[in-house]
Amino acid sequence: MLLDTASLYFRAFYGLPDSIRTPDGQPVNAVRGLLDFIARLVTDHSPTQLAACWDNDWRPQWRVDLLPSYKTHRVAPQVSAEQGSVVGAGGVGAETGVAEESPDGLSHQVPWIEETLTALGIAIVGADGYEADDVIGSLATQSQVPCDVVTGDRDLFQLVDDSAGVRILYTARGMSNLQVVDGAWVKAKYDIDARHYADFAALRGDTSDGIPGVKGIGEKTATGLVNRFGDLDQLIEAALDPESGMTGTQRKRFDEAADYLAVAGEVVRVRRDLDLGVHPGDLELPSAPADPDAFAELTTRLGLGSSAERVLKALAR
Repeated sequence: MLLDTASLYFRAFYGLPDSIRTPDGQPVNAVRGLLDFIARLVTDHSPTQLAACWDNDWRPQWRVDLLPSYKTHRVAPQVSAEQGSVVGAGGVGAETGVAEESPDGLSHQVPWIEETLTALGIAIVGADGYEADDVIGSLATQSQVPCDVVTGDRDLFQLVDDSAGVRILYTARGMSNLQVVDGAWVKAKYDIDARHYADFAALRGDTSDGIPGVKGIGEKTATGLVNRFGDLDQLIEAALDPESGMTGTQRKRFDEAADYLAVAGEVVRVRRDLDLGVHPGDLELPSAPADPDAFAELTTRLGLGSSAERVLKALAR
Protein backbone atom coordinates (compact mmCIF):
# COMPACT_ATOMS: atom_id res chain seq x y z
CA MET A 1 0.00 0.00 0.00
CA LEU A 2 1.39 3.36 -1.10
CA LEU A 3 0.20 6.54 0.59
CA ASP A 4 0.13 9.91 -1.13
CA THR A 5 1.04 11.39 2.22
CA ALA A 6 0.51 15.09 1.54
CA SER A 7 -2.87 14.39 -0.06
CA LEU A 8 -3.91 12.56 3.10
CA TYR A 9 -2.65 15.05 5.65
CA PHE A 10 -4.25 17.93 3.75
CA ARG A 11 -7.54 15.98 3.81
CA ALA A 12 -7.09 15.37 7.54
CA PHE A 13 -6.35 19.04 8.18
CA TYR A 14 -9.46 20.24 6.37
CA GLY A 15 -11.66 17.43 7.64
CA LEU A 16 -11.01 17.87 11.35
CA PRO A 17 -11.47 21.04 13.42
CA ASP A 18 -8.38 22.98 14.42
CA SER A 19 -9.72 22.90 17.97
CA ILE A 20 -7.88 19.55 18.16
CA ARG A 21 -4.72 20.83 19.78
CA THR A 22 -1.57 19.85 21.58
CA PRO A 23 -1.36 20.33 25.37
CA ASP A 24 0.39 23.66 24.73
CA GLY A 25 -2.34 24.85 22.36
CA GLN A 26 -1.07 24.21 18.82
CA PRO A 27 -3.28 22.60 16.14
CA VAL A 28 -2.55 18.88 15.74
CA ASN A 29 -5.57 17.86 13.63
CA ALA A 30 -3.52 16.84 10.58
CA VAL A 31 -1.30 14.53 12.64
CA ARG A 32 -4.17 12.88 14.44
CA GLY A 33 -6.30 12.64 11.31
CA LEU A 34 -3.49 10.98 9.36
CA LEU A 35 -2.97 8.43 12.13
CA ASP A 36 -6.69 7.67 12.10
CA PHE A 37 -6.58 7.25 8.30
CA ILE A 38 -3.67 4.82 8.57
CA ALA A 39 -5.43 2.86 11.32
CA ARG A 40 -8.54 2.55 9.16
CA LEU A 41 -6.62 1.57 6.02
CA VAL A 42 -4.61 -1.09 7.85
CA THR A 43 -7.73 -2.47 9.54
CA ASP A 44 -9.86 -2.53 6.39
CA HIS A 45 -7.28 -3.63 3.82
CA SER A 46 -4.64 -5.57 5.78
CA PRO A 47 -1.57 -4.53 3.77
CA THR A 48 1.65 -6.40 4.45
CA GLN A 49 3.77 -3.49 3.23
CA LEU A 50 3.19 0.24 3.60
CA ALA A 51 5.07 3.30 2.35
CA ALA A 52 4.35 6.94 3.15
CA CYS A 53 5.44 8.56 -0.11
CA TRP A 54 6.85 12.04 0.32
CA ASP A 55 7.17 15.25 -1.69
CA ASN A 56 10.90 15.94 -1.39
CA ASP A 57 10.23 18.57 -4.05
CA TRP A 58 6.62 19.60 -4.58
CA ARG A 59 7.45 21.59 -7.77
CA PRO A 60 10.56 20.11 -9.39
CA GLN A 61 12.67 22.48 -11.44
CA TRP A 62 12.78 20.11 -14.39
CA ARG A 63 8.98 20.23 -14.70
CA VAL A 64 8.99 24.03 -14.33
CA ASP A 65 11.67 24.31 -17.03
CA LEU A 66 9.43 22.35 -19.38
CA LEU A 67 6.20 24.15 -18.40
CA PRO A 68 6.72 27.43 -16.47
CA SER A 69 3.02 27.58 -15.49
CA TYR A 70 3.33 24.31 -13.56
CA LYS A 71 1.79 24.81 -10.09
CA THR A 72 2.54 28.56 -10.30
CA HIS A 73 -0.68 29.51 -8.54
CA ARG A 74 0.31 27.41 -5.52
CA VAL A 75 3.57 29.25 -4.87
CA ALA A 76 3.49 31.07 -1.53
CA PRO A 77 3.74 34.87 -1.78
CA GLN A 78 7.30 36.09 -1.30
CA VAL A 79 7.65 38.60 1.51
CA SER A 80 10.59 40.96 1.86
CA ALA A 81 12.80 41.00 4.95
CA GLU A 82 11.31 44.36 5.92
CA GLN A 83 7.80 42.88 5.80
CA GLY A 84 8.63 39.68 7.64
CA SER A 85 8.78 36.03 6.71
CA VAL A 86 6.75 34.10 4.19
CA VAL A 87 3.33 33.30 5.61
CA GLY A 88 1.73 29.90 5.25
CA ALA A 89 4.62 28.14 3.52
CA GLY A 90 3.95 24.43 3.36
CA GLY A 91 7.24 23.25 1.95
CA VAL A 92 10.17 24.43 -0.12
CA GLY A 93 11.10 22.95 -3.47
CA ALA A 94 14.62 21.57 -3.22
CA GLU A 95 15.52 22.89 -6.67
CA THR A 96 13.14 25.80 -7.26
CA GLY A 97 13.70 27.22 -3.78
CA VAL A 98 10.09 28.41 -3.57
CA ALA A 99 7.60 27.52 -0.89
CA GLU A 100 4.20 25.94 -1.41
CA GLU A 101 1.35 27.97 -0.03
CA SER A 102 -0.49 26.17 2.73
CA PRO A 103 -3.05 27.16 5.35
CA ASP A 104 -2.07 28.58 8.71
CA GLY A 105 -1.96 25.79 11.23
CA LEU A 106 -0.65 23.07 8.91
CA SER A 107 3.00 23.85 8.22
CA HIS A 108 4.24 23.19 11.75
CA GLN A 109 2.48 19.79 11.77
CA VAL A 110 4.43 18.33 8.83
CA PRO A 111 7.64 17.71 10.84
CA TRP A 112 5.50 16.13 13.57
CA ILE A 113 3.98 13.79 10.99
CA GLU A 114 7.46 12.78 9.85
CA GLU A 115 8.59 12.19 13.44
CA THR A 116 5.49 10.17 14.25
CA LEU A 117 5.71 7.92 11.20
CA THR A 118 9.41 7.33 11.86
CA ALA A 119 8.77 6.39 15.49
CA LEU A 120 6.08 3.95 14.36
CA GLY A 121 8.44 2.38 11.85
CA ILE A 122 6.34 3.25 8.80
CA ALA A 123 8.69 3.76 5.86
CA ILE A 124 8.88 7.30 4.48
CA VAL A 125 10.05 7.24 0.87
CA GLY A 126 11.02 10.33 -1.10
CA ALA A 127 13.49 11.33 -3.80
CA ASP A 128 15.27 14.66 -4.12
CA GLY A 129 14.06 16.57 -7.16
CA TYR A 130 10.85 14.58 -7.44
CA GLU A 131 7.26 14.63 -6.22
CA ALA A 132 5.51 11.92 -4.25
CA ASP A 133 3.66 11.05 -7.48
CA ASP A 134 6.97 10.04 -9.06
CA VAL A 135 7.90 7.96 -6.02
CA ILE A 136 4.51 6.24 -6.12
CA GLY A 137 4.82 5.61 -9.85
CA SER A 138 8.25 4.05 -9.44
CA LEU A 139 7.30 1.87 -6.48
CA ALA A 140 4.05 0.70 -8.07
CA THR A 141 5.75 -0.16 -11.35
CA GLN A 142 8.88 -1.77 -9.94
CA SER A 143 7.39 -3.67 -7.00
CA GLN A 144 6.10 -6.56 -9.15
CA VAL A 145 3.38 -7.23 -6.58
CA PRO A 146 -0.22 -5.97 -6.47
CA CYS A 147 -0.55 -2.66 -4.66
CA ASP A 148 -3.11 -0.06 -3.69
CA VAL A 149 -2.34 3.65 -4.03
CA VAL A 150 -4.24 5.85 -1.57
CA THR A 151 -4.74 9.36 -2.92
CA GLY A 152 -7.18 12.12 -3.70
CA ASP A 153 -5.21 13.04 -6.83
CA ARG A 154 -6.72 11.87 -10.10
CA ASP A 155 -3.33 12.33 -11.83
CA LEU A 156 -2.42 8.93 -10.43
CA PHE A 157 -5.21 7.19 -12.35
CA GLN A 158 -2.56 6.74 -15.06
CA LEU A 159 -0.97 4.05 -12.86
CA VAL A 160 -4.02 1.77 -12.87
CA ASP A 161 -3.00 -1.59 -14.31
CA ASP A 162 -5.32 -4.55 -13.86
CA SER A 163 -2.74 -7.05 -15.12
CA ALA A 164 -0.22 -5.89 -12.49
CA GLY A 165 -2.82 -5.50 -9.74
CA VAL A 166 -2.27 -1.75 -9.36
CA ARG A 167 -5.40 0.15 -8.36
CA ILE A 168 -6.25 3.46 -6.70
CA LEU A 169 -8.15 3.88 -3.44
CA TYR A 170 -9.58 7.30 -4.25
CA THR A 171 -10.38 9.52 -1.29
CA ALA A 172 -12.46 12.22 -3.01
CA ARG A 173 -15.65 11.08 -1.23
CA GLY A 174 -13.93 10.63 2.13
CA MET A 175 -12.07 7.86 3.89
CA SER A 176 -15.30 6.14 4.86
CA ASN A 177 -16.36 5.94 1.21
CA LEU A 178 -13.22 5.08 -0.74
CA GLN A 179 -13.70 4.47 -4.45
CA VAL A 180 -11.74 1.53 -5.81
CA VAL A 181 -10.38 2.72 -9.14
CA ASP A 182 -9.46 -0.08 -11.54
CA GLY A 183 -9.55 -0.36 -15.31
CA ALA A 184 -13.32 -0.82 -15.42
CA TRP A 185 -13.84 2.26 -13.21
CA VAL A 186 -11.66 4.43 -15.46
CA LYS A 187 -13.46 3.12 -18.54
CA ALA A 188 -16.88 3.80 -17.01
CA LYS A 189 -15.88 7.29 -15.85
CA TYR A 190 -13.89 8.57 -18.83
CA ASP A 191 -14.53 6.02 -21.61
CA ILE A 192 -10.79 5.46 -22.10
CA ASP A 193 -8.30 2.77 -21.17
CA ALA A 194 -6.32 3.62 -18.05
CA ARG A 195 -3.06 3.37 -20.02
CA HIS A 196 -4.17 6.47 -21.96
CA TYR A 197 -5.20 8.52 -18.93
CA ALA A 198 -2.05 10.70 -19.03
CA ASP A 199 -2.56 11.43 -22.75
CA PHE A 200 -6.20 12.31 -22.08
CA ALA A 201 -5.21 14.53 -19.13
CA ALA A 202 -2.60 16.38 -21.18
CA LEU A 203 -5.24 17.28 -23.78
CA ARG A 204 -7.90 18.22 -21.22
CA GLY A 205 -5.55 20.15 -18.93
CA ASP A 206 -5.71 20.60 -15.18
CA THR A 207 -6.02 24.10 -13.75
CA SER A 208 -5.21 22.85 -10.25
CA ASP A 209 -1.68 22.03 -11.46
CA GLY A 210 -1.28 24.88 -13.93
CA ILE A 211 -1.52 22.53 -16.93
CA PRO A 212 -3.36 24.42 -19.69
CA GLY A 213 -4.34 21.58 -22.00
CA VAL A 214 -5.17 22.23 -25.64
CA LYS A 215 -7.47 25.21 -26.07
CA GLY A 216 -10.89 24.20 -27.32
CA ILE A 217 -10.50 20.53 -26.43
CA GLY A 218 -12.56 19.46 -23.45
CA GLU A 219 -13.08 16.11 -21.83
CA LYS A 220 -15.48 14.71 -24.42
CA THR A 221 -13.31 15.68 -27.38
CA ALA A 222 -10.16 14.46 -25.65
CA THR A 223 -11.81 11.08 -25.10
CA GLY A 224 -12.75 10.76 -28.75
CA LEU A 225 -9.30 11.75 -29.98
CA VAL A 226 -7.44 9.38 -27.68
CA ASN A 227 -9.73 6.48 -28.55
CA ARG A 228 -9.35 7.13 -32.26
CA PHE A 229 -5.68 8.03 -32.60
CA GLY A 230 -3.89 6.77 -29.48
CA ASP A 231 -1.19 8.40 -27.36
CA LEU A 232 0.21 11.94 -27.60
CA ASP A 233 2.85 11.06 -30.18
CA GLN A 234 0.23 9.43 -32.37
CA LEU A 235 -2.11 12.39 -31.90
CA ILE A 236 0.59 14.87 -32.90
CA GLU A 237 1.39 12.74 -35.95
CA ALA A 238 -2.29 12.66 -36.91
CA ALA A 239 -2.55 16.43 -36.54
CA LEU A 240 0.28 16.85 -39.06
CA ASP A 241 -1.40 14.56 -41.58
CA PRO A 242 -4.25 16.10 -43.63
CA GLU A 243 -5.41 12.58 -44.50
CA SER A 244 -5.58 11.31 -40.90
CA GLY A 245 -9.27 11.97 -40.41
CA MET A 246 -8.72 14.60 -37.73
CA THR A 247 -10.87 17.65 -38.48
CA GLY A 248 -9.30 20.83 -39.77
CA THR A 249 -10.31 22.69 -36.63
CA GLN A 250 -8.75 20.07 -34.40
CA ARG A 251 -5.56 20.04 -36.47
CA LYS A 252 -5.38 23.82 -36.15
CA ARG A 253 -5.77 23.61 -32.38
CA PHE A 254 -2.97 21.06 -32.20
CA ASP A 255 -0.77 23.32 -34.32
CA GLU A 256 -1.45 26.30 -32.06
CA ALA A 257 -0.58 24.17 -29.02
CA ALA A 258 2.53 22.61 -30.59
CA ASP A 259 4.98 24.03 -28.03
CA TYR A 260 2.84 22.84 -25.13
CA LEU A 261 2.28 19.40 -26.65
CA ALA A 262 6.03 18.95 -27.13
CA VAL A 263 6.50 18.95 -23.34
CA ALA A 264 3.08 17.98 -21.98
CA GLY A 265 3.69 14.25 -21.90
CA GLU A 266 6.86 14.54 -19.85
CA VAL A 267 5.22 16.93 -17.39
CA VAL A 268 1.98 14.99 -16.94
CA ARG A 269 3.35 11.46 -16.83
CA VAL A 270 4.66 10.38 -13.45
CA ARG A 271 8.13 8.90 -13.38
CA ARG A 272 8.31 5.14 -13.06
CA ASP A 273 12.05 4.63 -13.26
CA LEU A 274 13.49 6.24 -10.11
CA ASP A 275 16.19 4.29 -8.31
CA LEU A 276 14.87 4.69 -4.78
CA GLY A 277 17.18 2.18 -3.15
CA VAL A 278 14.18 0.58 -1.47
CA HIS A 279 13.94 -3.17 -0.96
CA PRO A 280 10.70 -5.06 -0.19
CA GLY A 281 11.76 -5.69 3.39
CA ASP A 282 12.15 -1.94 3.95
CA LEU A 283 8.40 -1.48 3.54
CA GLU A 284 7.17 -4.22 5.87
CA LEU A 285 4.28 -3.00 7.99
CA PRO A 286 5.39 -2.94 11.64
CA SER A 287 3.36 -4.74 14.28
CA ALA A 288 4.61 -2.38 17.00
CA PRO A 289 6.46 0.97 17.08
CA ALA A 290 10.06 0.84 15.89
CA ASP A 291 10.92 3.29 18.68
CA PRO A 292 8.37 2.84 21.48
CA ASP A 293 9.94 5.50 23.70
CA ALA A 294 9.92 8.11 20.94
CA PHE A 295 6.31 7.30 20.04
CA ALA A 296 5.26 7.49 23.69
CA GLU A 297 6.99 10.87 24.03
CA LEU A 298 5.28 12.19 20.88
CA THR A 299 1.92 10.87 22.08
CA THR A 300 2.31 12.83 25.31
CA ARG A 301 3.86 15.98 23.83
CA LEU A 302 1.39 16.27 20.95
CA GLY A 303 -1.64 14.92 22.79
CA LEU A 304 -2.26 12.16 20.24
CA GLY A 305 -4.57 10.34 22.64
CA SER A 306 -7.06 7.96 21.05
CA SER A 307 -5.48 8.39 17.60
CA ALA A 308 -2.28 6.82 18.93
CA GLU A 309 -4.28 4.03 20.54
CA ARG A 310 -6.15 3.27 17.32
CA VAL A 311 -3.05 3.09 15.14
CA LEU A 312 -1.24 0.87 17.66
CA LYS A 313 -4.24 -1.46 17.80
CA ALA A 314 -4.42 -1.63 14.00
CA LEU A 315 -0.71 -2.41 13.64
CA ALA A 316 -0.86 -5.13 16.30
CA ARG A 317 -3.46 -7.18 14.38
